[in-house]
Amino acid sequence: MDHKNLLFIALICLLVCCAIMALVWLWARRIKNAGVVDVFWALNFPVITLLIYWLSDGFETRKLLIGGMFLLAELRLGLHLWQRVIGHLDQEEGRYQQLRKDWGDKATRNFFFFFQFQAISNVLLAIPFLLVMANPAPKIDAIEYVGLGIWLVAFIGEMVADKQLASFKRNPNNKGKVCDTGLWRYSRHPNYFFEWLCWMAYFVFALASPWGFVAIIGPAIILYLLLNVTGVPNNEEQNLRSKPIAYKKYQETTSAFWPWFKKQS
Repeated sequence: MDHKNLLFIALICLLVCCAIMALVWLWARRIKNAGVVDVFWALNFPVITLLIYWLSDGFETRKLLIGGMFLLAELRLGLHLWQRVIGHLDQEEGRYQQLRKDWGDKATRNFFFFFQFQAISNVLLAIPFLLVMANPAPKIDAIEYVGLGIWLVAFIGEMVADKQLASFKRNPNNKGKVCDTGLWRYSRHPNYFFEWLCWMAYFVFALASPWGFVAIIGPAIILYLLLNVTGVPNNEEQNLRSKPIAYKKYQETTSAFWPWFKKQS
């Protein structure tokens, strides 16, 4: 495994992602909606995957397998976010409105650095794919099939959770209510849980490659972000502002992240 080549590929990916996010920042500034960063954070991953695929010289079947898994998952997520955001481009999501208020006259500058940080996180999280696509071993290992199995569960779970929530929100009778049916009965954020599980699948898949254990950085970063930064905390704050009584009750009975049975309120 040529470490210089890996660094070169990572640098190319970083430059491309930073350029994309700079353009997205200009667009977000024009339309006054920073929420578009979520869409392009997800869509940067397919760009990275294609770059790594073209520039890496590992076993072709392995490259196609891990590349296909990641492309499918992140394109689905990116398109799902696009449909959610594009429907209200003139209305910025609450968490970004709050950041805009907190930052005041420094909001434009801070959002630029925020967008660039997303590009950097894209490349850090792509480390598993750099390692896997550089693996020249001409046989798919058993642990890679285990990773594929975990990924299938996670991909289907996240897709189902997103569809259940979207269906709930489309029903006008549910306005002001909390979705607590289906997968949302067992976790307040099942979509986030299955997104994290996808990254665990990539880590497991990478264990068959040299230095594959380094890929733990992926699920570790995602878990930290979801539990402490842009995922659960911001979503919970927004839900408590919009439906305080109903959501407080939901918090008392339902696990925040890990799917589990309901508690008695």
